[in-house]
Amino acid sequence: FWASLPGQNGLILTETRPRMSEFSVKSTIISRYAFTTVFCTMVNSGSEAREAVFEMQIPAAAFISNFTMSIGNKTYYGEVTGKEKKHSNDDKAKMKKPPSPVNGRENGYETFKASVFIPRKMQANFLLHYEELLQRRLGKYEYMVSIRPQQLVGRLRVEVNILENSGIISLEVPPLRNSKHKGNGKAEGDVSPPPSTVIGQTKTLAKVTFSPNVVEQTKIARNGILGDFIVRYDVNRELSVGDVQILNGYFVHYFAPMDLPPLPKNVVFVLDSSASMVGTKLRQTKEALFTILQDLRPEDHFNIIGFSNRIKVWQQDRLVPVTPNNIRDAKKYIHNMSPTGGTNINSALQTGAKLLNDYIAQNNIDARSVSLIIFLTDGRPTVGETQSSKILSNTKDAIRDKFCLFTIGIGNDVDYKLLERMALENCGMVRHFQEDEDAASHLKGFYDEIGTPLLSDIRIDYPEDNVEQVTQNFFPNYFNGSEIIIAGKLINRTSDSLHVEVTASNSKKYILLKTDVAIDLPSTNDIRAVPGLEDGRADQNYIERAWSYLTIKELLNSRLKSNDNQEKEYLTEKAKSMALAYNFVTPFTYLKMREAGIHSEPPHEELISPSTDGIGEKLQSLQGHKAPPGTR
Repeated sequence: FWASLPGQNGLILTETRPRMSEFSVKSTIISRYAFTTVFCTMVNSGSEAREAVFEMQIPAAAFISNFTMSIGNKTYYGEVTGKEKKHSNDDKAKMKKPPSPVNGRENGYETFKASVFIPRKMQANFLLHYEELLQRRLGKYEYMVSIRPQQLVGRLRVEVNILENSGIISLEVPPLRNSKHKGNGKAEGDVSPPPSTVIGQTKTLAKVTFSPNVVEQTKIARNGILGDFIVRYDVNRELSVGDVQILNGYFVHYFAPMDLPPLPKNVVFVLDSSASMVGTKLRQTKEALFTILQDLRPEDHFNIIGFSNRIKVWQQDRLVPVTPNNIRDAKKYIHNMSPTGGTNINSALQTGAKLLNDYIAQNNIDARSVSLIIFLTDGRPTVGETQSSKILSNTKDAIRDKFCLFTIGIGNDVDYKLLERMALENCGMVRHFQEDEDAASHLKGFYDEIGTPLLSDIRIDYPEDNVEQVTQNFFPNYFNGSEIIIAGKLINRTSDSLHVEVTASNSKKYILLKTDVAIDLPSTNDIRAVPGLEDGRADQNYIERAWSYLTIKELLNSRLKSNDNQEKEYLTEKAKSMALAYNFVTPFTYLKMREAGIHSEPPHEELISPSTDGIGEKLQSLQGHKAPPGTR
């Protein structure tokens, strides 16, 4: 577009960046698996070539599956290519964005970027496809699309189609969320959908559109950074073994039992009180902990450790029951925590693990109770053992698979990779929050995700002669509001049923659920006849793609946990070959742009390789592993 600037002799007309004439997003979610297509047109009405930058924030757990662009009369398509060992380092150097503290997968998104020069009086079209498996949190699936075109757009439209054969039981579209306030989305004022949103719903289908005109966009944000458009929903659930869907020789199994009594918890809170926690961070942590303590149940036991360069344990050598007096004293202890000294992460975790291990060993605790450490820090190790690899091995040795470790990082200085791997190696989850006014509600939201364990030691089995390449099927815990997902391939496609067996412990007893799921119902899961979804390409194999997505995520998990170079190499090659087979951009594959019809590199001056570094690296919070073969 043109901008007018005041000059000495009246107005000077100056050309600025190309104008975005269209930004549209279409998403199809079939049984929690989301296919998203982003289309964008930029017009250069100037008298000389101008650089256009197409930038899109995508969920960090998503995989890009396709990218095409046309500039003038030339079309370029992205070819997913395996990174060579040496290439991956060169590639990183060539493609990496300058490090930005708040940008990155720890914040829940990654930025895809492609820059091109548009010849004068011409336009460029960009078409990006990505896929993700939605995870259930706090009883809802959340689909998020970033709307940040960075300018007002003549044609702006988002369309989200949802197909859930088991039935959609709740559907909500909260107000747009600004990137600074990521979290559980339960902020106050969470009421009406953004202006111009239209919601339509039947029993199994939902369609949500958002198409603000320029005036409506201006009211939201004059700079074109509108925020995250969010759709949350949940589905109807059958009791028993859960929802098993089968299509074209692949199956996916969703297990999320409800209405079970909570298991008792033994929880140790390990909280950073070093000097860097001063101000907002410590205040928000205290605020969150006051609410969390209030939510502990009478059958739970707990303790608190504050750490800096010194380790301070609230109640020496024990966990205390939840009583009004203990909660009052714990709040007093937290209230009096003051920020001072360095950060001894290693000793803090050793102390927490010893406390919990001794408590489990010495007390006649409820065999079905769930033990966990919730660890919070804003920094990196500065005191005691500071080497990440040593801290990881020490922590793993101390925990010994007896309980899970959940890690939380606050602010920009945290060692996210360390926290991620610590959680991954010890069956937990990791979260990262910005230091802002919402941090307390985000911390509370994360606690709510793990605060109500309903089952422990869940194992799901299928007959060995009927299935293969099954994703992980053993999970230490199932938390209320979450969901366990398993996928695999059928060996015998002619069989008319699949036998499913679930074993687990709940607060009262050992549970065993068995059922046979009919295979001869392709029509239920075949989406070709569904009105409005006819144009899907890969969508028709959504169960196979969900299986490949989960399998690759699992390989990335295993690779991150492995300390054996040979095993790492094997996992890398396996993940790479699967990513190439399914056209996914992962840490081991990248997009190579080719001109349509010509098998050569496009002219360098016209095109910059899209930046995809880091995309798809975010790990699923799978919290489990493969059970040894054989049913029991």
